[in-house]
Amino acid sequence: MRKLLRTEWLKIKKYPAFWWMLGIVSLSYPGMNYAIYVNGYKDQLNDKNMGLILAMLPNPFTFPDAWQTVAFISSLFVFLPAIVVIMFITNEYSYKTNRQNIIDGWSRNDFMMSKMIDVIIITMIITILYAITAFIIGNINSGETTGSAWEGTRYIGLFFLQQFSQLSLALLIAFLVRKAFIALGIFLFYYFPLEPLLVQLGKKYANGYGEYLPLEISDRLIPFPRWFIKDENEWKAVVAQSNIHILYTFILLAVTWGICFRVNKKRDL
Repeated sequence: MRKLLRTEWLKIKKYPAFWWMLGIVSLSYPGMNYAIYVNGYKDQLNDKNMGLILAMLPNPFTFPDAWQTVAFISSLFVFLPAIVVIMFITNEYSYKTNRQNIIDGWSRNDFMMSKMIDVIIITMIITILYAITAFIIGNINSGETTGSAWEGTRYIGLFFLQQFSQLSLALLIAFLVRKAFIALGIFLFYYFPLEPLLVQLGKKYANGYGEYLPLEISDRLIPFPRWFIKDENEWKAVVAQSNIHILYTFILLAVTWGICFRVNKKRDL
């Protein structure tokens, strides 16, 4: 395991796209959360009609709700680290490093474990960025805080699980396709227009079965921020419903990585 970690770190360290994307994500998370806080929530709060409704609910950018609100907003940018994941796996085939690893004595399972390590490392980095952003925004609004700063930290774990699941799906697409631009196009097309459309069609025509689509399963781990759902009881029901999707997400992860390991075992180098 130590050898795998060292090898993958050497690859990451010498990969400029990773550091560029890390910089973009580092700016995107705090930047977009702050923009939505100021231009979204604050503007609605100052509105004559919406302000009266929002004033009756806790500020979603204070503790403990800040953890969930920032997690939801940050989760919208998973396509950024997904680009890095796709590039990592497709580069292995473009430069034949996967074959070289096997020649150097790695087993096929070692190769897939190294790719899992890549996804875990990237997921840990973006989770740390999210946690820092949520902590700062929550502290900015500390004067309005109604709960403990650590009360909602369960969303750190949920955010990690969500991002790991969705980045694993990005890796699966890249692993099956092996061509960077094609894999990236497939993932972005599915992420932006296709699955959201299928989810809405599922709500309308298939009794809500759209919630079992691959990305939607983990999306349900982090529900909409409180200010999107005006009825307090409805919001609590949505949060409670998200708990079952923890199990669904683990099942999806097992299927995703099971496919990766099996295909890698059977595939010609």
